[in-house]
Amino acid sequence: MKHFFTLISSYLLLGLWCLQGQIVADSIAHNLELVQSNKVKAVRTGLDVSFKEIQQQTAWKTYDASFTTPPEKALWLSFEMENSSGDTIHNYLYSLNHYTTVYQEWGQGFKKMKNGYFVPLPQRANASENFFTKLTFLPFQKSQLYIRLAVKKVHSKITAPAIFSENSYWEFALSNYKEQAYSIGFIYFYIISLFTILIFALVFWIRLRDNLYLHYLGYLVFQLVYGFLALRGTLAPVGNFFNYFPKLADDLMEPVQFAFIGFYVFFILKLLRVKNYDQLLASILKYLGLACFGYAIAQFLFTQLFYDGEVSQQVFTWVRLIILPLNFVLIFWIIYKVKHPLLVYFIVGQTFFFIGALLASYIGYFSQGSMFNFKEAANIVFQIGLLAEVYCFSLALGKNMFLLQKEKEEVNAGFIAQLQENQQLQKNMNRELDKKVNEKTEELIQLYSEIEQEKQQKIEDDFMKKIQETEMIVLRAQMNPHFIFNSMTAIKNLIMTGRNDAAMTYLDDFSSLLRDILENSNREKITVEEEFEFIKLYLSLEKSRMGPELNYSLQVSSKEELSQYHIPPLLLQPLVENAIWHGLHPSLKAEKKLSIVFDTSTRLKITIEDNGIGRAASDKREKVHKSMGTKIVKDRLALYNHLREETIHFKITDLEEDGIVLGTRITLTY
Repeated sequence: MKHFFTLISSYLLLGLWCLQGQIVADSIAHNLELVQSNKVKAVRTGLDVSFKEIQQQTAWKTYDASFTTPPEKALWLSFEMENSSGDTIHNYLYSLNHYTTVYQEWGQGFKKMKNGYFVPLPQRANASENFFTKLTFLPFQKSQLYIRLAVKKVHSKITAPAIFSENSYWEFALSNYKEQAYSIGFIYFYIISLFTILIFALVFWIRLRDNLYLHYLGYLVFQLVYGFLALRGTLAPVGNFFNYFPKLADDLMEPVQFAFIGFYVFFILKLLRVKNYDQLLASILKYLGLACFGYAIAQFLFTQLFYDGEVSQQVFTWVRLIILPLNFVLIFWIIYKVKHPLLVYFIVGQTFFFIGALLASYIGYFSQGSMFNFKEAANIVFQIGLLAEVYCFSLALGKNMFLLQKEKEEVNAGFIAQLQENQQLQKNMNRELDKKVNEKTEELIQLYSEIEQEKQQKIEDDFMKKIQETEMIVLRAQMNPHFIFNSMTAIKNLIMTGRNDAAMTYLDDFSSLLRDILENSNREKITVEEEFEFIKLYLSLEKSRMGPELNYSLQVSSKEELSQYHIPPLLLQPLVENAIWHGLHPSLKAEKKLSIVFDTSTRLKITIEDNGIGRAASDKREKVHKSMGTKIVKDRLALYNHLREETIHFKITDLEEDGIVLGTRITLTY
């Protein structure tokens, strides 16, 4: 970034500080560096120290340049900010530390905000930039802030944090985006180019099933992953999915590079057919490729289980000191021994690769000059070399296809004469064979047709029988005899107690219910509105019998829309009856609730929920007689869904919380 640090240093210490010992948020004109301020206190602690312990900390000292953040420690800053204006002020905390956690006093407690290069995107307070955290101050508000700074590994570019004004933040952000635009554009070009070539290589491999293209696919896939890993270091808005897994991305950078080198080695072995020219050279290349894969796996496991920044850096350096000279030796060995027509593509591609690798290493270790002073310069230079190498090998594959086609044509020419001699004999044999095949085919078709007809007829007979049996079971099981007996007993009690009007009302409702059952049982389907009215009548009877202990509610978003949906007749009654007599009736709860909701907001959804004893307790309680209502509903729905285009889904949910049974919910979705 051309002006990345210039913009910061140009505004440092320009903010205004109040005289009462806190930072005045509305007086920061540009940005304010927190180091060397007597208003900012600091303390270095272990990584496991909690925020509660920090609040009780007494060893605070003035924050100065001596307070750094080594990987094994955390640095805490503490200071107070005040908004002395009547407007809400937004400031931005700038921090390049890998983990930045802000605790801002808000109301009676503290608001926690996390940010940083290694913080996963869903946990970051700022999804756009990992180094800026937004701070909001209400009018005339004083707010205590605690800031925890930590790093995963030593990084020379980590500077002291600062607080930016809102205008300065947007100016900095715009400048940062402009500086990264060309870097992001090239990485996108790199990814798109690799993806396009990968598609062609995949098509070739699918058609030819040759390991040459499989190795090339592996080479391209891991280069593509490397491109996305490099993209994570930028502010790219699209495809930056490694921000969701920042630690994994950092751990993958080294293994991914050696993985595509391993595939590259095996690709060269196949492309140049090294084994045909020198067996020893082919064996060395084979073990080099396996060593690259082994190092990639070992490096990844090491970073996951035993990460040590210094050891990783030493291993990184020594591996390259070994690999680079060895590669030079092997390249000259290949040039000397292998005389394949595609050798020139290998030489040109390898030259591009080494130029890119050497320049990238120089930029990363020794130089950040003006020519390479842009975001992800080392990765982009390396990618340029890789992309040039990929283009060379893509051309080599095209040339290889031409050579293979030429070899195939030469081989085919030798068979043409023999094929012409056998052609006439084959025609005669084919005529005789076709005649016999046609005769047998007609016989088999006729036999198969008869078998299929018998099979189809048997399936239809069995299916109709199943429908008839199921519907008969449904008709017999629609009303629990226990309910009918209790209903008649209730009518008898009303008459005996002289409540003749109530008895007549109950008897009218009961007869209407039975009439609906008999009428609807003969129909294949009814509207949900009709079913709603039936359930409403049924619940009123149950309420009359059970009294105030049953508390039910019927909810419907639109009765008119219910008429647009159809279901099998009397489908819900067994489910409601089960909820009452097997869930609520045996319950010892003071209030027994039953809720039935007909929701048509998006599609028809019927929910039957009770706060009874639950299915497990009901099954234990009723070992002798178990309700068949749920099984019948499932069987009827299976037949109904089979015969019609629309489908009704059935689901039972046991409601529990911390192991305590809360009831049962049944959901039917149209």
